[in-house]
Amino acid sequence: MPKFFDKPQSASLAFMVAGAFWFVVGALYGMVSAIHLVSPEFFSNIPWLVFGRERPVHVNTMLYGFAGTMLIGSGLYYIPALLRTKLWSERLAWVSFFLWNITIASGPLCFAFGFTQGREYSEYVWSADIILILSVLLLVYNTAMTIASRTEEQLYVSVWYFMAAFLWTAGNYPLGNVIWHPATGAMPGLIDSLFLWFWGHNLPGLLITPLATGAAYFVIPRAAKMPLNSHTLSLLGFWLLIALYSHIGGHHVLQSPIPNWLKAVSIVDSVAMVVPVSIVVLNLWLTARRQGKAVWGDPAARLVMAGIAWYIVTCIQGPLQSLPYLQRVTHFNNWTIGHAHIAMLGFGGYIALGAMYHVLPLVTGRSLYSQKLVSLQFGLITFGLTGFFIVLTMAGLIQGNAWNNGETVYRVLPELAPYYISRAALGISILTGASVGFYNVVMTVLAGRELSIAELQQGEEAA
Repeated sequence: MPKFFDKPQSASLAFMVAGAFWFVVGALYGMVSAIHLVSPEFFSNIPWLVFGRERPVHVNTMLYGFAGTMLIGSGLYYIPALLRTKLWSERLAWVSFFLWNITIASGPLCFAFGFTQGREYSEYVWSADIILILSVLLLVYNTAMTIASRTEEQLYVSVWYFMAAFLWTAGNYPLGNVIWHPATGAMPGLIDSLFLWFWGHNLPGLLITPLATGAAYFVIPRAAKMPLNSHTLSLLGFWLLIALYSHIGGHHVLQSPIPNWLKAVSIVDSVAMVVPVSIVVLNLWLTARRQGKAVWGDPAARLVMAGIAWYIVTCIQGPLQSLPYLQRVTHFNNWTIGHAHIAMLGFGGYIALGAMYHVLPLVTGRSLYSQKLVSLQFGLITFGLTGFFIVLTMAGLIQGNAWNNGETVYRVLPELAPYYISRAALGISILTGASVGFYNVVMTVLAGRELSIAELQQGEEAA
């Protein structure tokens, strides 16, 4: 057994398989949420399936469990590959794996029975917070030591993003989760909303975004068989991300009496995020120019490029909805839910899946069990997510315009019924896509065709 934990890239594989599993679990809980909105009495007298308990399981499992876990797994492969060395400690990576997944598992186990800190995106109980922070610190140390022992002189931008994601999280997570107040995990009064949304927005922006961007910078040049268009632009995008993103959580609480200067900074930086996003998108698209057949013909790279497309939509919509005038209509309704889905499943999720399918054969030494199943999963998720975005945006505009014109909440609810029914139906497509993907991953590990030494060497040399 000890030799198993020393096997090169074994922790990378464990993270990716776990990510595929958590995708199914998170999508299943999402399906339950959608059913609740159509038929609130469907799960009556089942306390652990009350909407207020199972929705946090869905949200946290999809963010940390699916996207985060899968992106960490792919990163644990490409970091040593880009540095032309071995991961400093495979066993330490396994410790990180167990700690990280204990935290995620605490969601279904704790939230379902009322053990939660009750703050959106910060629901994990205090002990789980500590375990997650330990996992992150171990990933920081392991990555830093791998960088220190490298044989490659240049630090490619994917290395920057992967390392920074955990450095930022190690600092941001304890602050946003008010780790020094174990009893509540919260600050008293209005000030808690600032701490809450400091992490609530940095979770997607300074954990998932750098992990996804780093993975995209790894996959696209390899799929296109072209060098990155501009290393300088990639680093400019990196520094602008940290310069702008950490301040924008305040745009979630513009209607509250927080300081006006903080509101102004949040709005300005939200709009300014168009710059680093444009840099990333243009840099990757210019890398893949005239290589469309190779990139879009590769099932893994197709997922990554589609994730970049969702990134564009997300980062056009995000700055717009941070403007106070527009937020009168878009805030606190289904518009925001639609935005969250395309950000995390569209951008983070697609790139996580694409990176995983790209790296999986290199880690297992086996070809993908079925590229057709990858394409099927892509189609199912794209159909479901596109429908989600349209349906939730329409429902949000109905809600927002009605409320903005003085209508009461309960009188608007009957108008939303068709949209909630559509959302539940579309959720079946996403849940099916998650299940197809998990099956494909497991079968790749168990029954994929073994790659020849020449094929493995070719893949490793391309890295």
